[in-house]
Amino acid sequence: MTEADRPEVTAFVALGANLGDAAQALRDALVSLGAAPGVRVRKVSSLYRTAPVDSGGPDYMNAVAALATTLTAPALLACLQAIEQAAGRQRPYRNAPRTLDLDLLLYGSARVMSDTLTVPHPRMNERAFVLVPLAEIAP
Repeated sequence: MTEADRPEVTAFVALGANLGDAAQALRDALVSLGAAPGVRVRKVSSLYRTAPVDSGGPDYMNAVAALATTLTAPALLACLQAIEQAAGRQRPYRNAPRTLDLDLLLYGSARVMSDTLTVPHPRMNERAFVLVPLAEIAP
């Protein structure tokens, strides 16, 4: 089955940033997501300012987006990581401050457990900075 033949799946992605102009980084990431082949941005939460969790640095700007995608979950993860890299994301240590962080929260009703991807996101239910914007767009 080709990507064009694959039915659309609703996926939810958390967006966060706390370096540079974090709000602009999230807006730019949404534009990049919408331009990615096989991805449509359907809904976006408000932006939320939150204190870092298990991390240092400035406050984060966070949001959640609902996507319609024909990409597989691993292909969508690769797309998210490419957008992070283009935004200058570095991973010098766990929970380091970020120019951009994109996390795949949900991919339809799928459950995925691999070395590179776990869906639903394993810590999303512990994080208000994910749950509040998610509830705004998918109550």
